Amino acid sequence: MEQLSQGDVPVNPVLAEVVRSGFVESRHRGAVAALAADGTLAFTAGSAKAPFFPRSANKPLQAAAMLTAGLPLDGELLALAAASHSGEDFHVQGVYDILDFAGLTEHDLRCPPALPIDEPTARRLVRQGGTPESRARMNCSGKHAAMLATCIANGWPTETYLDPGHPLQRHIRTTIEALAREPVAAVGVDGCGAPLFALTLAGLARAFRALVLAEPGTPERKVADAMRKFPEWTSGTDRDENRLMAGVPGLLLKAGAEGVNAFALPDGSAAAVKIEDGSARARTPVTVAVLAALGAQPPAGLAAAAVTGGGGPVGEIRAVRLT
Repeated sequence: MEQLSQGDVPVNPVLAEVVRSGFVESRHRGAVAALAADGTLAFTAGSAKAPFFPRSANKPLQAAAMLTAGLPLDGELLALAAASHSGEDFHVQGVYDILDFAGLTEHDLRCPPALPIDEPTARRLVRQGGTPESRARMNCSGKHAAMLATCIANGWPTETYLDPGHPLQRHIRTTIEALAREPVAAVGVDGCGAPLFALTLAGLARAFRALVLAEPGTPERKVADAMRKFPEWTSGTDRDENRLMAGVPGLLLKAGAEGVNAFALPDGSAAAVKIEDGSARARTPVTVAVLAALGAQPPAGLAAAAVTGGGGPVGEIRAVRLT
């Protein structure tokens, strides 16, 4: 795909179009880095070498780091440790189970209180009265509970577990750099308050590839296997991420805020997507197009998102040709 430039600043190409009543109403620019099964670059679009914040797409890497530091989780709870969950009741019970195992409570979490992402659950909690927002309902609470459990396993302080200089966060950074095979380009604060480590799109794709190709039983492979076996625990029962992993055999995928997706297939092909304006609505159609370009067969129903008018469909959000 041709990449334009504006002075010294590259202009990312249009990756998706919003079509209403046959008219292209909006366009979403972005960048993609896709790896072939042998780990070489299959194709790129846009500024694929520029560092960016993967946001929650870093969570599987953080979970792998926690396992290497002694986090005693597996199965659904390990998938929850790598999740941006919807705040459904089973997610919250899982968070409580991790905290109970560590001898801690919801008050030890340092993520902010939030409503569930899952709208039916949020509406039910509002109808029931009381305080519908809670730290356990916040989508990152599984990761935070796992971080606390890792601290308990190592005798590290729990009050400061979000400090970038904390032993846990230093270990996570080192692990992410090893998986991505590149240094962290910047450190920020994620929406949940945890340290956020910047990578390139290619580096993020390499890290996901490392998870699926790791030897069975290793911490990296355990994270990949738990997420793939329990995709509803890493997102929710009504999320595109769940549908994609359920529909593509062996797919490991994690979304992040601001229009990020990263994935790897069992043959080692992998990719990372960043929608420049941060829009989540373009993320799935573009990801489906990248999966198809790498030879996968993603669910056809996710290739485009509906555009509505007057309560009915009048168009779609679709990916443009990537290669």
